[in-house]
Amino acid sequence: MSFVAPELAAPVEAFATALGIGLLIGMERERRPDASAGLRTYALVAMLGCLFALLGEKTGGPWLLVAGLVVIAGSMVASNFSAQQEEQYRGFTSEAAIIITYGLGAAVWFGYSTLAVMLAITTTVLLYFKAELRQFSERTTPKDINSILQFAVLSLVILPILPSEDFGPYNAINPRQVWYMVVLISGLALAGYLALRIVGARHGAALLGIFGGLASSTATTMMFSRHARDHDHLIPMSAIVILIANIMVMIRIGIVSSLLAPGLATPIAIVFACGIVPGVAMSLYGWKVLSAAGPLPMPEVKNPTELRTAISFGLLYAIVLLASAWLQDIAGSSGVFIVALASGLTDADASVLSSLRMFNLQKLLGGDAVIAVTLALMANLVFKIGLVLSIGGAKLARHALPGLLAIGGGMAAGLLLV
Repeated sequence: MSFVAPELAAPVEAFATALGIGLLIGMERERRPDASAGLRTYALVAMLGCLFALLGEKTGGPWLLVAGLVVIAGSMVASNFSAQQEEQYRGFTSEAAIIITYGLGAAVWFGYSTLAVMLAITTTVLLYFKAELRQFSERTTPKDINSILQFAVLSLVILPILPSEDFGPYNAINPRQVWYMVVLISGLALAGYLALRIVGARHGAALLGIFGGLASSTATTMMFSRHARDHDHLIPMSAIVILIANIMVMIRIGIVSSLLAPGLATPIAIVFACGIVPGVAMSLYGWKVLSAAGPLPMPEVKNPTELRTAISFGLLYAIVLLASAWLQDIAGSSGVFIVALASGLTDADASVLSSLRMFNLQKLLGGDAVIAVTLALMANLVFKIGLVLSIGGAKLARHALPGLLAIGGGMAAGLLLV
């Protein structure tokens, strides 16, 4: 039984949501001794925004809402001026948060409650992690900023202007779809690259293996193979880092596959799980080695969003698409498998994405697509084993090969289950 009249239910819900938003942001500000406003102020400002939006809607104009914003802004200017007179300038963060809170309260009344709550949570997170964001900014290099800006160009400038039409032989090439894959893979690599920059080498080999696998498992394998060659006492630790990095490849590609081809999510997850489980078991076996490891080198990962790198991946992906379509036409599924093995040696991502696209276009059966994806991963694993043998030598191979072979054998056994 409702205790609120039906005609008041929606307004009461809107004001309750606005109040919750104000309390959420205000709670974070309350814990800051230098903040110019606290819990009650933010709660009142949020409800004020909602109230002025309501009144402005009833009076037929936005002027009341604008007037409320002007009054709040004027009050903040006066407060800051007074603080400056007392040589206690606090910055503009709290004032900006108040303006956002006022706007979010108004947005709730106009029917954007879900978006307003999401933005309130985002605002609170940004306010709460002040020290961490400052540390990240201080450690950011021109290369990091360049990577972020180039990713923005790849995703927000180039992608929207590309045509979404099929071209070429077998209509295999869709420029926007090809570039979307470039953005997806570059974004994941950029996330891993920035994570490496944030955690650094001080947090241990496990995190280096995880984020190194996200950024570039090949670079991580190569770097720690060299490290093991030059420092015999760190061979066991380097082997575990390499193993974790190659486990992350399966996790990353599994996530991408579930996003791009949900129909293949279950069989691919089964196959990859059969490889991940023994890999994780081998990693846990050597966990004590990781905890005793000394300073570690950072994997030398190239800028993952560099335009030349992105174009190279896009061209490789397009070539793999064409080759897969052509060989599938003349040799059936076996042709796709040949392409997966050949291209997977150097770049598993391009091969996996092409197989997923052919499945989505109904040019490849689900079972054959899973086989092609697995073959690409296994070929790439063979390439990493070659790096371990050729760079790290026999000593590293004795530690790393059992885990890498367990991953490959697990994936092969997983194919029998799907």
